[in-house]
Amino acid sequence: MKSLERLVSDKASKLGNSFPCQICAAGFLCGICLTSLFLAALTSLGTFELTSFSFSSVFPPCNSTFQVTDMGADRKLKWKNNSETGDENDGDQVKLLVSAWENILLNNEDYFKKLGMNKSDVPNAPHLENCEERTRVRERLDTQIANQTFPSWINGGDEENYPLTRRVQRDIWYHQHPIDCENKSLKFLVADWETLPGFGIGAQIAGMTGLLAIAINENRVLVANYYNRADHDGCKGSSRGSWSCYFLPETSKECRKRALEVMKKREAWESGIITGKQNYSSKEIWSGRIPKLWGQPWSYMKATTEINGTLISSHRKMDRRWWRAQAVRYLMRFQTEYTCGLMNAARHSAFGIEAAEIVHSAGDWRKNKKEVRSEIEEEVWSNHKPWVPRPMLSVHVRMGDKACEMRVAALEEYMHLADRIRDRFPELNRIWLSTEMKEVVERSKDYAHWRFYYTEVARQVGNTSMAEYEGSLGREMSTNYPLVNFLMASEADFFVGALGSTWCFLIDGMRNTGGKVMSGYLSVNKDRFW
Repeated sequence: MKSLERLVSDKASKLGNSFPCQICAAGFLCGICLTSLFLAALTSLGTFELTSFSFSSVFPPCNSTFQVTDMGADRKLKWKNNSETGDENDGDQVKLLVSAWENILLNNEDYFKKLGMNKSDVPNAPHLENCEERTRVRERLDTQIANQTFPSWINGGDEENYPLTRRVQRDIWYHQHPIDCENKSLKFLVADWETLPGFGIGAQIAGMTGLLAIAINENRVLVANYYNRADHDGCKGSSRGSWSCYFLPETSKECRKRALEVMKKREAWESGIITGKQNYSSKEIWSGRIPKLWGQPWSYMKATTEINGTLISSHRKMDRRWWRAQAVRYLMRFQTEYTCGLMNAARHSAFGIEAAEIVHSAGDWRKNKKEVRSEIEEEVWSNHKPWVPRPMLSVHVRMGDKACEMRVAALEEYMHLADRIRDRFPELNRIWLSTEMKEVVERSKDYAHWRFYYTEVARQVGNTSMAEYEGSLGREMSTNYPLVNFLMASEADFFVGALGSTWCFLIDGMRNTGGKVMSGYLSVNKDRFW
């Protein structure tokens, strides 16, 4: 017996002197020390704050860099999927599908060669668009022939949009696309987008809606010239420095060419054939006359906005609210291929796993070979919008330096309104959250009964000015990620925001000309000019 004990003791001694065992022992002792120090810190401080970590979300966030990384077959995807049931094979197939879709977005042929897979074997991604194909369709729809009846960019019935929306959109399009741009009597208003420091994207767009009103009142074609926010490497060729990098241009190539030629002539300015921003006062641009070609349709707009528990039936600026909605809808009527790509990347980052789970639930996607697209797929189903999980509530929280212009509200006020909507629509549990403030994103984790999505981007801390914040992000990022949030909010089923924010005001306008009038709008404050 003693010999057995001695033998075991010798073995234990040898194991204890081995290098792996020493490492484990050292690690164990270090763990005890660190735990002791951590507990001591908690005891002495009472509370603690995790400030050195950047949390994205309890659920997969949207990567706002809009660059999808190559997740090769030899790499492990580090995504947490709340829907995992423990079936490792199912989880692997979902991850493989998500990765395949990512590499299709990147046009990464090497990825598929490594896997011995053809891109054609990958099932359709319900949340993604074929941007090249969709852009061709949109450009075809943005023509004289296509707009002889009513514009195709308006969704929903007439009762689901502001009064006369379809007619107004058609009339603006025809105003901006005269048949003969060489007509000597044609007049133009050529204007750069506002570039003054402190002007955010919302202010720039609002300013351009005012110039469009002036152009219509004076029977001029508006030609929007240099757009500083598009002056970055993401916007290629002639679209650099132009609104047409993000949305189809406000007028035809022929009229733009004609206007830019004529504006070089001094007599054109003197005779009034050409005017620019310098010809109009700030008051005329920002609060000038609303076009009266369509009467006063704002006088019979349905009350769908609630502030402080009261449904607002009328206010002093109903005409401006109606007009800005029409103007911003026209300016953003069709996305370009570049913007379509940004939206694809955002949707894939936010909803890619959920989309893959849906596709995989129909069976092993690797065994179901895709067939040649039928006529109904080409002619009918191809026009469907990309899938997003619904119902979706968009919440835009505006704080920071906006406090000098309006009453800012904490996240709690917005969430109170969100809960009110959920009381009526209990199936609602998803929120697309947009905000410039880091504290808002961190506070969203307190609402475990909601599922949040948002872009993962550096955010403001404290009362840093918007101009400084945007400067820290760089021009491309500070333009792309707000526009993605704007378009996501426009398409959401419900919206909670702050009407005192120009950005929220414009989102509301896009929704009210995009078939969302009857979704209503709950605001934490009123517009400061009402």
